[in-house]
Amino acid sequence: MSRLQVVSGKGGTGKTTVAAALALALATEGKRALLVEVEGRQGIAQLFETEALPYEERKIAVAPGGGEVYALAIDPELALLDYLQMFYKLGGAGRALKKLGAIDFATTIAPGLRDVLLTGKACEAVRRKEKSGRFTYDYVVMDAPPTGRITRFLNVNDEVAGLAKIGPIHNQAQAVMRVLKSPETAVHLVTLLEEMPVQETADGIAELRAAKLPVGRVIVNMVRPALLDDVDLELAKAAPRSAIAKSLSSAGLGGARRGGLAERLVDPLLQQAGEYAERYTLETEQRSVLVEQDLPLHELPLLAEGLDLAGLYELAALLRKQGMS
Repeated sequence: MSRLQVVSGKGGTGKTTVAAALALALATEGKRALLVEVEGRQGIAQLFETEALPYEERKIAVAPGGGEVYALAIDPELALLDYLQMFYKLGGAGRALKKLGAIDFATTIAPGLRDVLLTGKACEAVRRKEKSGRFTYDYVVMDAPPTGRITRFLNVNDEVAGLAKIGPIHNQAQAVMRVLKSPETAVHLVTLLEEMPVQETADGIAELRAAKLPVGRVIVNMVRPALLDDVDLELAKAAPRSAIAKSLSSAGLGGARRGGLAERLVDPLLQQAGEYAERYTLETEQRSVLVEQDLPLHELPLLAEGLDLAGLYELAALLRKQGMS
């Protein structure tokens, strides 16, 4: 299993939820995982029902078997201060630059630099070791930008090509790309069984492959339970109204004759069956598109009672059962 797990997906697909569940799954049985947020939305804090994350690595959960999940919300300005201190030893001068707005100015006029800082922080956590020689984190999970921006975000080497040909920024970008394009990294895409998210997922996979970035798996989120299969749907279409009414009546739902309760239930029931058949056909078609991407495919259910912390652990257990750990 790759040590850097990057999770992307179209907005609304639940990529942050999947990233959090994956971190829990990977931390099971005594492992240590770092969950990294790069978009400044504090989505991780909300999922784990904790206060807003500062720019520091903080333990936010204990996984089954004694593992630990840490979280980090990366602030680009503070990351740039770290960078300036690391390479230029600016110290107090770096803080003065922040007060003058120079850091915000730098990351605004050079957005590629911002991506180098964000990805670089995650890659540093992947490579970091303790004095004993053991990696500080067994896994780093990044809640990354949406699918439409993920290739450009990760392809930081191209992003900084116009900024610096040599020097610390160039070297940092090269070091980051060595991690991102290696087997240490896997980029997973989260989608729903709907046309737009599936198309964006297929496009994202093509872009990642063209950039030679390591595509991992596809996770279909919020899958609704299958109530009827193909055979049941065909039977529902072919069954005469009178037979359906009699079946409802025999189940104790009123009379089957015209005007009886069972007979009046037939039309609403057939309408629901038709709507379900339409959705079932659409989801089957979209699942086929995902299968054509030739990647491992995982599915997580729509939690009927909504997502809370217990639901997050439930999703983590399902990911482990499906081999994503």
